[in-house]
Amino acid sequence: MSLRPAPAPRLAATLLALAASIPLAAAAQSPEIARIAARFDSEIRRALIDGAIPSLAVAVTDRRGELWSRAYGQSNLWARTPASTRTVYLIGSTFKAQSTVALLQQMEAGHFALDDPVGDHLDDLVIRGEDPDRPVTFRHLLTHTSGMPVDFGGHPVWGTTAPLPLDEYLRDSLRVDAPPLAGVVYSNMAYSLVGHLVEKFSGVPYREYIQDRVWGPLGMTSTAFDPPPELVERLAMPYAPDPATGRNRSAVRVKANVWPAGIVYGTVHDQANWVRFNLGDGGWGDDRLLAAATLDEMHSLQYEQFAGNPMGGGWGYENPGYGLTWWVSERDGERFFAHSGSVSGYTAFAFGNRTRGFGVAFLTNGNRAHPHLVRLARLALDLMAEELGESR
Repeated sequence: MSLRPAPAPRLAATLLALAASIPLAAAAQSPEIARIAARFDSEIRRALIDGAIPSLAVAVTDRRGELWSRAYGQSNLWARTPASTRTVYLIGSTFKAQSTVALLQQMEAGHFALDDPVGDHLDDLVIRGEDPDRPVTFRHLLTHTSGMPVDFGGHPVWGTTAPLPLDEYLRDSLRVDAPPLAGVVYSNMAYSLVGHLVEKFSGVPYREYIQDRVWGPLGMTSTAFDPPPELVERLAMPYAPDPATGRNRSAVRVKANVWPAGIVYGTVHDQANWVRFNLGDGGWGDDRLLAAATLDEMHSLQYEQFAGNPMGGGWGYENPGYGLTWWVSERDGERFFAHSGSVSGYTAFAFGNRTRGFGVAFLTNGNRAHPHLVRLARLALDLMAEELGESR
């Protein structure tokens, strides 16, 4: 079925009309949130047009709960389906830190320490090319300093190939191309190994563990590796610009050998819960997912020598670098965290101010929309700080 692209002026008018037609969340009735929404709304509309983003869902939150959410544009351009805050998008690498929570839960259970060599815990797996005198540690895995390659191994969802079983992929591909700490190389392979380690330490299948020990406690009921039918009917189509015309056309939906690194689908409400958890102390209601000190370590710069390393479209403020998976930065003594997610046809972004307790999550079916989402995320947190001061 072919895409019927609307002329640019018509598409822009449609996007704006759809944005205007979707009501604010109930929480936006407070004067402060209403002012934030009014000022934020026009900037989101401009980003949709400037970034040729077919649809965008956004939610802002503090430590106590979601404050405001809204959806813009069309999740399916051919069918002209309005996006909603319950539309399901690929969340991409914003998932990586969720997997890190699962691994750190195993650390707290006593299975390893951050500076232990990973190879001591791999049984029949071998990290090819590893120097025994410079072993890969768990801290290296979680900071993209392990020397492992980027890797991806994409497969069209409706193609004739499929991702390898995780253990088989790791047996065939696990390697380092450089010694640990030689530099920062963003590695999906490292996070595939994280998935394997969670399964090994816990004795529970990785997908099941994430569902029961991370998503379940956080109320992320519309997040999945393999969307069930009730999520499939809410999926946004992925889009990317046609190189010849610049107009959006439908993109191939993919799986990947490195699926634990971010082939995950969810809604912006679930992403807001995830951001909210990271604004706190490791607890959620009556549950405790991590000790406060462990969560704080996730949000602390790990290697000062790599601070300032460019990442995420220049998202950071002062001294940006990696915590344990999260990008971390500071501004005027306040602590920020962020991570993007990007797979063909989708861009996601999660951003929070841990000092003040405010955060924002974006999901889109726009391709490589990072610069626009970074700008919007910074604006959102600045507006919340201006209007709300500091979250309790």
